[in-house]
Amino acid sequence: MRNTAIWSAVVAGAAAASVLVLAGEASGAPRTLVVATDGSDAAAGTLAQPLRTLQKAVDLAVPGDSIAVRGGTYALTDNLTITTSGTADRPISLGAYQGERVVVDGERLPASHTPVGGSIARAERGAIHQEASYWRISDLEIVNGPYGVYCDGCNSNVFARLRTHDNYESGFQLQGASSDNQILNLDSYANRDPRKNGESADGLAIKEGSGTGNVVRGARLWNNVDDGFDAWKFTSPITIENTVAYGNGFNRWNFPDFAGDGNGFKLGGGSPAPAVGHSVRNSAAFKNAAHGFTDNGNPGTLTLTRDSTWANAGTGFDADVTGGKATLTANLSVADTRAAAVGPGTVSGGNSWNLGGTWNASSVLSTDPAPLTGARATDGSLPAAPSFLVPRNGAGVGARF
Repeated sequence: MRNTAIWSAVVAGAAAASVLVLAGEASGAPRTLVVATDGSDAAAGTLAQPLRTLQKAVDLAVPGDSIAVRGGTYALTDNLTITTSGTADRPISLGAYQGERVVVDGERLPASHTPVGGSIARAERGAIHQEASYWRISDLEIVNGPYGVYCDGCNSNVFARLRTHDNYESGFQLQGASSDNQILNLDSYANRDPRKNGESADGLAIKEGSGTGNVVRGARLWNNVDDGFDAWKFTSPITIENTVAYGNGFNRWNFPDFAGDGNGFKLGGGSPAPAVGHSVRNSAAFKNAAHGFTDNGNPGTLTLTRDSTWANAGTGFDADVTGGKATLTANLSVADTRAAAVGPGTVSGGNSWNLGGTWNASSVLSTDPAPLTGARATDGSLPAAPSFLVPRNGAGVGARF
């Protein structure tokens, strides 16, 4: 099954998990395992006799199965570990039942409280720790974990409509040899890392690995202690579309020796940084503590098209690494400390700073992000914000939401 087909199945409706329950019970199709806070792991895993723990359902699931989780808070004493893979034509699904609110809480996990200067063992990373492929995970809220979702060596998964917040490391991290994953309509915010004084907890990190075909679409990444998005040392191109990153890199937790970076989108890094052609389209970064978009030393063929920045404390578009080959087209910078920093190898055309003039709050229809940061549409997509950072003069620059 192609990724587009998987996504079509995911967006078939917020109640997809419940539909699968009914279909499975009626037709003998692959099993649906039901989990509820008042269930029992000795039960049959049906709607009438649900299982108690997510881990029991995951351990029982085989390719083609679905796990439907009833509403409530699932307080973990060990992280939820996923190691069984589905297949291309029989993925495994995990999601909320009939739109009920499901919270996966990692506060009681020892690794959530790793002391300052300590390290988190690989197997303990994530309230949800995944090393498996062909899963569809949707409509879960993951909080207070040592990372929210941590996926290492993961391929051809779809993660849709997740909320990862207030975790003790990055809200969502994908790394290792991981290809063809889709991260769709993610909200990841207020993640922090006390053990590193803010050095590494991002909203979304695809880092320290490789693998083509990874896509981020419709994410909102805000008020995280380090960066909104981080592609540190990931050596394969990532595609980012219709995504916003704002308010990142501020010391809201009063950490001593604060080390948060505060970029909206960090598009590389390392010593030396690998040359990678990440692509960002129709996305926005605003009110971050550092840059809106930065190559962070990545000399690859970055492509930034129709993106917007506003009121970042650093540069809106920072693409001046020595030897860099970025292409910046039809982007908009409004009231950043500096609109753009471009190196001799950067191709910059049709951007607001190329058009000239003064680009400030009065140059756009609205600088009020409230419509964009409000409730999502029923299908999980970003809410409409038709005036936000849209030029009054009709110039065809910047993102449209």
